Amino acid sequence: MLGSNIPVVKLGIIAVSRDCFPIALSNQRRKNIVQAYRGEDLYECPVTVENELDMLKAVEDVKAAGCNALVVFLGNFGPETPETLIAEKFEGPCMFVAAAEGDGDLIDGRGDAYCGMLNCSYNLGMRHLKGYIPEYPVGTAQDVADMIADFVPIARAVIGVQNLKLITFGPRPQDFFACNAPIKGLYELGVEIEENSELDLLVSYKAHAGDPRIPAICADMAKEMGEGKYYADLNERMAQFELTLLDWAEQHKGARKYVAFADKCWPAFPSQFGFEPCYVNSRLVSRGIPVACEVDIYGALSEYIGMCVSGDTVTLLDINNSVPKSMFDEKIQGRYNAYTLTDTFMGFHCGNTPACKMCADRAVKYQLIQHRVLEPAGSEPDISRGTLEGDIAPSDITFYRLQCDSQGVLRAYIAQGEVLDVPTGSFGGIGVFAIPEMGRFYRHVLIQKGYPHHGAVAFSHVGKYLFEVFKFLGVGDIAYNQPKNLPYPTENPFC
Repeated sequence: MLGSNIPVVKLGIIAVSRDCFPIALSNQRRKNIVQAYRGEDLYECPVTVENELDMLKAVEDVKAAGCNALVVFLGNFGPETPETLIAEKFEGPCMFVAAAEGDGDLIDGRGDAYCGMLNCSYNLGMRHLKGYIPEYPVGTAQDVADMIADFVPIARAVIGVQNLKLITFGPRPQDFFACNAPIKGLYELGVEIEENSELDLLVSYKAHAGDPRIPAICADMAKEMGEGKYYADLNERMAQFELTLLDWAEQHKGARKYVAFADKCWPAFPSQFGFEPCYVNSRLVSRGIPVACEVDIYGALSEYIGMCVSGDTVTLLDINNSVPKSMFDEKIQGRYNAYTLTDTFMGFHCGNTPACKMCADRAVKYQLIQHRVLEPAGSEPDISRGTLEGDIAPSDITFYRLQCDSQGVLRAYIAQGEVLDVPTGSFGGIGVFAIPEMGRFYRHVLIQKGYPHHGAVAFSHVGKYLFEVFKFLGVGDIAYNQPKNLPYPTENPFC
């Protein structure tokens, strides 16, 4: 369960009508949609908008009903000015859809909303107003009801971003320039940011020593992991840290409703806190609170958007290492014939993936790389303990990222694929990923466009929703893994 850090969408529908068309047509078609909609409650605004005064009444009505997202329905041609002003006066995301003909005669029962949608979209652009318009925004009552259902995850993400505070601790690690991105893009999206030092976090952590809630958190950790899958002597410290983050989130939300974290997790963290934060990070993200590694602010934002869209937890991974040809030949070829070797790679991070998305043998272990660096050679792991390690469970996935580049330009990528049921034989939280045409995508999107090594992972195919969210947020460059018959602009045609 993602908890209260993800918005709950309350939808309303307002019908509009141009005064030279029958208002009864819009009214009846609106009622038909409400009856056809199978999702959670869809509030039906009783005011049908023909003019600007109607528009003001309708907007006040849906606000009073608690709606935070809105469907503007052209039951007939629609009034261009009032219908587009709804998007200006209503504070949440608005979808614009239109009625198809077929539920009446073509004389008194023709609404011409097909034409009206053109004028509506033109006026939205003239007024620099954002509105979500589906791929084909004209349909029957059932068609529109289905479009509304698709709008819900998009609206949830937009509402979340509009009310999000991103909290950071520390600068990005030395030589991790890829995690050093301008905050300008956050403000353009409407995201607030609070920047703190690692020392601020340490002070708060120490203040939580002996917190009476610690034993309950320890018991929950033990229950989640199971006997023999965690370090009993480490649980109290990790529980103390979990409470530190949870309390910081509540105390620092300020005017915002939702939070995400981006923390500097190495090299100083384990030496000062006495453990690696990865398992705690995984526990928070399983409850809808992303904690991105290495102060990756856009990684945290990407995670949050993915949770809103999918309604499920996510993870943040390095696009890490190639799959050995011997492993491909022995374990993938013949089982997954849709993929070539270059379609596969391993996604890895130290141990931040939620336990519920990992194979049954996952356990709290130690960070091998940090052990090499921070602890004496040949010693038993101590401060490098605290990672959640094991293979990521097989699943459909969407690999994606929203990024602000060094020039302050927002861009994004989306690629759908899967985690294969193939043992990795490696360390960390890791899985064998397969994405169609990954090799070309790796070269002509990830490398060509200068994306960092972190990608967010949603555990389902949600590309169509992410694409619409990024469009709504104003992202102009949205890349994807193009099929072989569609070359990238930078792709060598002679290869």
